[in-house]
Amino acid sequence: MAIETNQIVSIQYEVRDGSTVIDSNLGGEPLVFMFGKGQIIPGLEKGIATLSIGERADVLVKSEDAYGTYNDEALQELPREQFAGIDLNVGMTLYGQGEDGGTVQVIVKEISDEAVVIDFNHPLAGKDLMFSVTLNSVRDASAEEAMTGIPAENRMSDSGCCGSGGHSCGCH
Repeated sequence: MAIETNQIVSIQYEVRDGSTVIDSNLGGEPLVFMFGKGQIIPGLEKGIATLSIGERADVLVKSEDAYGTYNDEALQELPREQFAGIDLNVGMTLYGQGEDGGTVQVIVKEISDEAVVIDFNHPLAGKDLMFSVTLNSVRDASAEEAMTGIPAENRMSDSGCCGSGGHSCGCH
């Protein structure tokens, strides 16, 4: 039975780039999301659409259906003085504010005496990813979940945390 748009889905997963595990929630809280709303990468969502509850599958997600292809034009050279007070290292991640006011993540690619080259690509851009996924549950969304797009398990409580441990929304 295919999972339908607006259903609430719960999965356990491990994702690898080649033989390197880059993320996993095995042994922890499941990832809970509303299907069909762009809350997970498109290739993974498509790959689990026909799974049955309890079924496990390996899903290869090509870069264009994950975090996109690598864009060489997403590199920018900035004057070194813009990074005054920061102990820069090649490969480090920096966070800033984008033009739309949202948080932007960049990676330091090169450092010289005069300039710093930063990369605006997602760290996983250009990478094909292998997900080992188990479908825990699928249920219809409540009226409130359908309206907000937020599964009850991910909703913030009065304490500022969400769900039952809710690591997926920043509560640890």
